[in-house]
Amino acid sequence: MVVGGYVRRMTTDVLLVGCGDLGAAVGLRLAGLGHGVLALRRNADRVPAPLVVRSVDLSREAPDLGDVRPRLVVVALTARPRTEEAYRATYVEGMARALDALAAPPERAVLVSSTAVHPSGARPDLEDETTPAAPADGPGRVLVEAEEAFHRRLPRGTVLRLSGLYGGSSTRLLDTVREGRVDDPHRWTNRIHRADAAAAVVHLLTMDAEPERLYLGTDDEPAQMGDVAAYLAQRLGAPAPPPADPEQGHGKRLTNARLRSTGWAPGFPTYREGYAALTARRPHATTS
Repeated sequence: MVVGGYVRRMTTDVLLVGCGDLGAAVGLRLAGLGHGVLALRRNADRVPAPLVVRSVDLSREAPDLGDVRPRLVVVALTARPRTEEAYRATYVEGMARALDALAAPPERAVLVSSTAVHPSGARPDLEDETTPAAPADGPGRVLVEAEEAFHRRLPRGTVLRLSGLYGGSSTRLLDTVREGRVDDPHRWTNRIHRADAAAAVVHLLTMDAEPERLYLGTDDEPAQMGDVAAYLAQRLGAPAPPPADPEQGHGKRLTNARLRSTGWAPGFPTYREGYAALTARRPHATTS
């Protein structure tokens, strides 16, 4: 069989449904543990070795997985633009095409979702996995629909709702801090470094105990945007932003207690450690 330019006998025991930055990081970690990883992605040339790739546009077509019997499945899709239509085509219909193509259910599966489905409010209480989803827009509602579709197909599967990812190539937050602009310094934000998010997915796939159906993937400390911006401004020598006021705080504050109770721990417990590492390594670029 020719896959991704290589003639290879399939020994795959992991299937990645979607292989963007996060999916690739998960796949590389699993490959490092000795797993054979097959990734489904439209742009095959963007999947790193040693992952094996099968080019497919899941928003339009079903993959041929007749020769694959994965023990582990990760669904880590990315939709663009952020519209209800694009989200449904990718997260609901695309995921369904991939999972329905499997000849047998995997032993474990993780769907990467988003904490965007959680409600926001003034003076928010700490939210956890028991907080009912209350998405504020169409894309958020589609994510809830995708979680439900995932669990219908894989009742023992696990949904991991990730908060704001950082650690990639975007420079948006750094650029705004350098320019002295901060959008809503009082808003509570929740973050997780991309490396910690990938480690969480691998942990849920490989831990000894049976994982629960839902976890929140976030770091140890919700933070107001003004505090994050002030920290970055100090490191960059940029103008000090308007200070955050906890009394005016609004948005959402999330806890990772359930995920931490499984034995996972973030390598970057707060935004300080994460952004310190990024700005030390790459002083003129970081992520939002």
